Amino acid sequence: MATEHRTRSTTRQDRHPRPRVPFTVADEIARHCADAREPNTVHIELHLPGRVGHDRLREAFGRALARHPRVLMRERPRGPFARRYEWELTDRARADVVVFPPCEPGALARARHRALTEPPSLAEPPPLRLEVVEEPDGEGCVLLLAVHHTALDGPACLRIVATAAELYGGRPAPPAAPPVRPPAGTVPRREGRGTPVARVAAGSPGPTPGNAMLVTELPVPRRPSGAAHTVNDQLMVATALTVADWNRHQGAPERPLRITMPVDDRSRGPAMPIGNGTRLVEVGYSPAEVRPGTDLGALLRVTAGRTRALKALDRPPLGRAAELLTSPVLPVAARAVLARGARRLGSRWISTTLLSNIGRIPYPMDFGDAGRASAVWVSAPAAMPRGLTFTTASTGGRLHLVVRWSRALLGDEDGRRLTETFADRLAATDAEAL
Repeated sequence: MATEHRTRSTTRQDRHPRPRVPFTVADEIARHCADAREPNTVHIELHLPGRVGHDRLREAFGRALARHPRVLMRERPRGPFARRYEWELTDRARADVVVFPPCEPGALARARHRALTEPPSLAEPPPLRLEVVEEPDGEGCVLLLAVHHTALDGPACLRIVATAAELYGGRPAPPAAPPVRPPAGTVPRREGRGTPVARVAAGSPGPTPGNAMLVTELPVPRRPSGAAHTVNDQLMVATALTVADWNRHQGAPERPLRITMPVDDRSRGPAMPIGNGTRLVEVGYSPAEVRPGTDLGALLRVTAGRTRALKALDRPPLGRAAELLTSPVLPVAARAVLARGARRLGSRWISTTLLSNIGRIPYPMDFGDAGRASAVWVSAPAAMPRGLTFTTASTGGRLHLVVRWSRALLGDEDGRRLTETFADRLAATDAEAL
């Protein structure tokens, strides 16, 4: 009788199978190259001037997840000869997706550490965790998300949080405009093509593996009236000069720099596609362009031409090689071996560092009586061999910077020095400094 019941139950499930979505190229490459020593997480934190109601926030966030059902996914179990990884879409979130750690001194530092070391499970939906952090000596609170980057990126999660804010505060936000891309120029040649690019020189690595980060707030740099370059170009120049200065002080040989830059063309409205939706391009610099005494005005103009052309370029999200590696010709287990082997063999050609500029947060992030977010910090993973990332966002005319590094490459003092150098180089691109 029990066997008959199980058979009938299985038949009913087969008649109504849960929707499946194949992994994208970005998802699969991230899944292949996962390393437990350096969890592939995105960290997002929003600082609110007031405190949220626990039950009210749980309800609002649950409703926001339901409005973006693509986030309610988990990795579907597969057989040894499966040719695809697949997401299985579900209709509910796990119970502990919103958690409230004890209100005690040091709670924020511990939550940040968890965001870098304890990735949400891919086996349970959704692949993110929201912690509401309060400390006894502060009036407000911090909403801190840990996001598994195999499944989701920062902009998609910010859209989900924006929906939760609208539901919590009871006020719909005005529609956010999609990014505007200027006409393409000449596609720049790729500095370092065919030769190894510069790696971030090692500093004083920490005693334990994993990532560390430093968050800071800076003024948004100003541009001269009518300038062709954007704030993103100023951030790119600051990144290039920071890494070049660091390597020079560490005695590393001069080599071309390549900086990975995510480009996101998705709409920012309620129908924004959820997942990993950015494509990666690489901005190259020759050693001569980033030496001391370089003409910053000229470097900004060169950078503007390169980034404008790359943003307009139509190419696969991770390039042709990644598209080929994820083609479902072989079982995923075999493709994983090939992908990891290609990563090891090609590590000398992987870009020097990554700059992810989220830009101005396009949502009010208004949580009603808890207030609007006064700061939003986001950080991208810093796995080796790259080992260093810079992530920026802006709210209220302030720039929120996170420098994140691999402890296998750099120590805490190294991270502070890099952050200070970045701030100095960015200030040098300000309109009054040029």
